[in-house]
Amino acid sequence: MAFPEFFAHAPAITLRDPLAELLGAAEDGLIEYHFVDAVKLAGHSCPTVAGAWLMSIRALRALYGDEIPVRGNIAVAFHEDLETGVAGVLASIATLLTGAAADGGFKGLGGQHVRRGLLTFGLSGRSAMTFTRLDTNAAVSASFWPNLVPPDQHLGSLLPFVMQGSANPAEKKRFGELWQDRVKRILIDHGDDPALVTLRLIQR
Repeated sequence: MAFPEFFAHAPAITLRDPLAELLGAAEDGLIEYHFVDAVKLAGHSCPTVAGAWLMSIRALRALYGDEIPVRGNIAVAFHEDLETGVAGVLASIATLLTGAAADGGFKGLGGQHVRRGLLTFGLSGRSAMTFTRLDTNAAVSASFWPNLVPPDQHLGSLLPFVMQGSANPAEKKRFGELWQDRVKRILIDHGDDPALVTLRLIQR
């Protein structure tokens, strides 16, 4: 299975999942996540998936500093409703990294390691995503500004042919290359750009 080479150079993160440790799924509960994991989950790579990845990673780092973030110890809230815009895509990536789930999530073991109810939508006054540590109540809101990394000018001219099914193989290939070029620029060239992903600490 071949993926674009830049996937391997995108920011990665190691999390500690106490449930995974308890059940013997990962030594010391440590699990390393890479961008390709998000691509496999979503089934595609796009600016939205890249933005969700960067927002989640940078918010977790802001919340935990030099500590390893604890998966299952984070609640995630969205300003949008689940059915609005790309909230569902963002939520799937947030769940991958934080374990936070909505009503269908894990119920827990003996009242511990509950993931259900940690993912909520349609909360007024929130940025795109808000991450809250359950142990300290510290919170960080994150927003993604994809227009700061515009697509290649030729992408727009290829899009109608691709959507109509009239693009030839060379045009389809070029479309995919240009699409992933934007994702690459978001993740690699601007992954640490504070203007692309803005964070705000929330005082409780």
